[in-house]
Amino acid sequence: MVVRVARLHRVLAGQLLREVGLHVGQELVMLELWERGRLRQVDLAEVLGAEAATVTRTVRRLEQAGFVRRVPSPTDRRSVLVEATVASLGVRRRVEELWDELESWLTEDLGEDEKAESVRVLERLEERLLRR
Repeated sequence: MVVRVARLHRVLAGQLLREVGLHVGQELVMLELWERGRLRQVDLAEVLGAEAATVTRTVRRLEQAGFVRRVPSPTDRRSVLVEATVASLGVRRRVEELWDELESWLTEDLGEDEKAESVRVLERLEERLLRR
């Protein structure tokens, strides 16, 4: 059941994100960069819980789309810093709105108690996955 719900959520999120020129997964990178500012690429991978190679590909695609830029670290020649571009700021609000709209739509038929219980269960599942 969890896998089916996750897959359906991913499909719907992908449809919504196309509106702003992003693919599923890219919005997570952008949300971190918008929130945290410039990050080393290795730190970005760690924050996202993703493989370095996956983040490298995602950052490359975002860079080609004009949403991020990679710059050498001024303190460590081995590190690359990733930062959101000014151009990406134009889609930030819409990405945040899309996430809010998706969550609202997904939970609109649930009562407050059901929403709270759903959050509790999902948090427990997340904790379990993080321990693996």
